[in-house]
Amino acid sequence: MRTIDWDEEKDSVKLIDQTLLPAEYKILECKTLEELIDAIKRLKVRGAPALGAAGAFGVVLACIRGNSKKDIEDEVDKLRNARPTAVNLSYGVDRALNAALLGTTTQEMKTYALEEAQRIADEDVAVNKKIGDYGSELLEDGDVVLTHCNAGRLACVDWGTALGVIRTAIEKGKRIEVIACETRPLNQGSRITTWELLQDEIPVTLIADSTSAAVMREGKVDKVIVGADRVVKEGVINKIGTYMHAVVAKAHNIPFYVAAPLSSFDLKRSYKEVEIEERSPDELIFFGGKQIAPLDVKVYNPAFDFTPFELIAAVITEEGVYRHLTQQV
Repeated sequence: MRTIDWDEEKDSVKLIDQTLLPAEYKILECKTLEELIDAIKRLKVRGAPALGAAGAFGVVLACIRGNSKKDIEDEVDKLRNARPTAVNLSYGVDRALNAALLGTTTQEMKTYALEEAQRIADEDVAVNKKIGDYGSELLEDGDVVLTHCNAGRLACVDWGTALGVIRTAIEKGKRIEVIACETRPLNQGSRITTWELLQDEIPVTLIADSTSAAVMREGKVDKVIVGADRVVKEGVINKIGTYMHAVVAKAHNIPFYVAAPLSSFDLKRSYKEVEIEERSPDELIFFGGKQIAPLDVKVYNPAFDFTPFELIAAVITEEGVYRHLTQQV
């Protein structure tokens, strides 16, 4: 199934609970907006494009329970702010809400919001396929590609951005192998990216985040491809650790690519104006339910970091590959 979708019979959002992977594959059902917001905050659904669809479907849930346009607008404000860094969440919310507000009754509002939400979900798959088509031309037969976090089908409605580039290249007959960084502290790379790739029988090797410099120096990496949570006027905001990999790739003359839909672009804004989500200290103090650090240690746990365009060889979008972005933006 798609990472996130609407259940017509139950009037609910159904999604793959990503916190349980790879040990368990489970479909979570969100019947209320509160349940969906909780799923977003707990990263049961995550990834910028998937959050865009989640935001849109959340508006539908708000319409089902809302008694007036003001009620619905008040409720979706909570959804819009569930995670502040990825621009796609508010993008999906705003599109579906604007569609809903064209209705004169709550039933009409739900109908219009659902039509828009399903349009957003379908567009995401089509956009990712286009990103894959353009990006696959940057990969050569036999390439080993390093990636960070998860920018695959589970970060989107389907197919993926960074992993979508790899999938498309393989569909075109190119032999591609992947090195996946674990992506501490929540291990989206080890838990989700490796699971996805193994499902598709794509060769993948898991490494610790701190190993990326070593494998690049040893000549084991040909390209780096990551996704993006927001593209701003000076560069890209993505999962924490992205900047580190970009610096190392530049030092070793390895092309560093970002695959992102235009819905992730926010070029009027500086990275300094974007709120970087800080996660709970428990994500670093505990691992797998076990304490691995002193309970009273000071913790800094940002979920994202900023990578300037000068470290990025190109950004791959559904409209093409953009190079020299420092000059273009």
